[in-house]
Amino acid sequence: MKKRVTVIVERGKDGYYSCFVEDELPGCGLMGYGNTVDEAKSDLQVGYYETNGFKAENGEELLPELTYVYKYDMQPFFEQFPWINVTKVAEIAGINPSLMRQYAAGITMVGQKQYDKIRRALHKLSVEFAEATMRRYTP
Repeated sequence: MKKRVTVIVERGKDGYYSCFVEDELPGCGLMGYGNTVDEAKSDLQVGYYETNGFKAENGEELLPELTYVYKYDMQPFFEQFPWINVTKVAEIAGINPSLMRQYAAGITMVGQKQYDKIRRALHKLSVEFAEATMRRYTP
């Protein structure tokens, strides 16, 4: 049976990305690092397989198969999904677009109140997107 775990994705001051499993796993902590979000996620996956390989060699119980739910810091979120229009998110959230771009670039840290506005705006967009379908035009 798969275990659902939360992975925190963040960008460090050094410019590298890291991700780590927030949930407790038996006998280990999983994390990954890279120059991009995808590299960090891939490194996390390598760590999972290496950990299970080590556990198998030592007769230990293997980690369960994992399903990942990603929680992004602001900057890696907008870098991972560049097709999201930051200005439109700002408009929906009621935030100054220039300030929103600073949040997305990691120049300015977002406070809780602004974060909640952004989270609600993204949720609204995701619901609208999930409910939308395209119709094939046939003349």
